[in-house]
Amino acid sequence: QVQLVESGGGFVQAGGSLKLSCVASGTIYSLNMFGWFRLSPGNPGGPREMVAMTGGGHPVRYVDSVKDRFTIIRDDSKQVVYLEMNNLKPEDTGFYYCYYKSFRDFWGQGTQVIVSS
Repeated sequence: QVQLVESGGGFVQAGGSLKLSCVASGTIYSLNMFGWFRLSPGNPGGPREMVAMTGGGHPVRYVDSVKDRFTIIRDDSKQVVYLEMNNLKPEDTGFYYCYYKSFRDFWGQGTQVIVSS
C-alpha cells in the first residue's frame, strides 16, 4: 500500500513561486510514474488535469500551459516528488494532487494553491 501526502500549497500573488512536495510511504519503484494533477475552481467536478508526469519509461511531460514555468523533480532516495512552480498565474489556482501509478492508481489528499491577480 502506498500513501501520498502533499504539502507546500498556499496563497501567492501572480508572478510568485511555490514548491509543492509529495512524500510517499510504502514501497516505491523507480520505474513507476509519479505526477501532479490539479482541479481548477471552474471545474470542481473534474476530471483532474495532468500538470506534470515523470517515470514509467516516458519522457517528462507537462501540460502546455505550465511549460517553462513548472518543474517536476523526483527523489527516489527520499521517496519525494516536488513541483516547482514559478511565474504563477491566476489560472494556476486549484487543488493539486500527487499521483503514483503502481498496480493501481494512488492519490494524495491534495493541497490548495491560490494565485491572486
